[in-house]
Amino acid sequence: MASAAEQLASNLNFATFAKAEELKKRIWFTLGAMLVYRLGTYIPLPGINPEAFAQAFKQQSGGVLGMFNMFAGGAVERMAIFALGVMPYISASIIMQLMTSVIPSLEALKKEGEQGRKIINQYTRYGTVLLAIVQSYGIAVGLQSGNNMVIHPGLFFQLSTVISLTGGTMFLMWLGEQVTARGIGNGVSLIIMAGIIAGMPRALGATLEMGRTGSLSTGLILAIIVLAVVVVALIVFFERAQRRLLIQYPKRQVGNRMFQGDTSHLPLKLNTSGVIPPIFASSLLLLPATLAGFSNTTNMPGWANTILAALGHGQPLYMLFYGGMIAFFTFFYTAIVFNPKETADQLKKHSGFIPGYRPGERTADYIDYVLTRITVVGAIYLVAVCLLPEYLIAATGIPFYLGGTSLLIVVSVTLDTVAQIQGHLIAHQYEGLIKKSKLRGGKRGR
Repeated sequence: MASAAEQLASNLNFATFAKAEELKKRIWFTLGAMLVYRLGTYIPLPGINPEAFAQAFKQQSGGVLGMFNMFAGGAVERMAIFALGVMPYISASIIMQLMTSVIPSLEALKKEGEQGRKIINQYTRYGTVLLAIVQSYGIAVGLQSGNNMVIHPGLFFQLSTVISLTGGTMFLMWLGEQVTARGIGNGVSLIIMAGIIAGMPRALGATLEMGRTGSLSTGLILAIIVLAVVVVALIVFFERAQRRLLIQYPKRQVGNRMFQGDTSHLPLKLNTSGVIPPIFASSLLLLPATLAGFSNTTNMPGWANTILAALGHGQPLYMLFYGGMIAFFTFFYTAIVFNPKETADQLKKHSGFIPGYRPGERTADYIDYVLTRITVVGAIYLVAVCLLPEYLIAATGIPFYLGGTSLLIVVSVTLDTVAQIQGHLIAHQYEGLIKKSKLRGGKRGR
């Protein structure tokens, strides 16, 4: 089967794509959904003073707001109805994953199959609504406390802001689910990627403008471009890397016939945690600076100002904590999303085993051993990919959009989407071969 799939993949061409009508409909649907999302990032909240808010945002663009603005495609900068983006949904999903690991009833629900997953997804939606309401209320209060950022502050503004931002998040969650079901790729991931890509042309333009004015030398700009290409190639290599454990199935007898034992592989991704560790680490590290920016730093003690300065974007202490937290969250999130004991139990249930290891506990220990070793390499890879551009940003002052986290998200989502497109093309070509073989068989019968 593997050789047949590889042969089909090698035969894919533009003619195959042109005949795949279902795939083209899915792509057009996805592009239309992304267009709707981008239009929503330009619809401002009612009651906002754009000039006052733009001035306040510039002062806080280096903190958490700058990172959220990147993920939201500039919606935070314009304080649009999609300012929260899909971050509440992602946070709710991660919280539910944590809860299913520590709460026995939810863990049992997860094992019930499709029905259990539907119930967990419903709980995730409820959690998204709750988080969006809390965050939007906090934004409304924060906007009213600023200098003339709200035209008519009061209860009505708070209510309208909560409804608008929560409604925007729920609409994006629904839109992402529709793209996943009727389009190509993971809808939520594509929404985040679309927001990042939307800001990249302006970031590249700002970098070229710095070269024109002499702030950056031509050699340094070329070095940045070469480094970006190298980082992208590195991400592609490590995101596709996996350790494949050999799985064997014993011989089985059906009636009077004896079937030979089959072999398969258990793929373990080098980076099982994905892009979650850099997002969590950067959010936690930038939070103190953002909170201090909204408060009066002149009344803070001297030691607090010293710590805040040391934890500033691009500072050595910031880099140290950033790398350490990325490594920690890589192991932490991998332990949540992959359970070696559960995998070993599933193999034992289907009579599969790893050669040299007894089914059950010994197999779980071996899988955990291998997973730990490759997670070390994955953590080093994530730290290197995220810290190298951060150091370059701190040293040269290039825009925040060109950071390692943004490149990691864009490349990872692109790889997943391309893989899905190839899967649809292979399925379409395989169906075509089956139809041709049936027609030939029918002609021979005649």
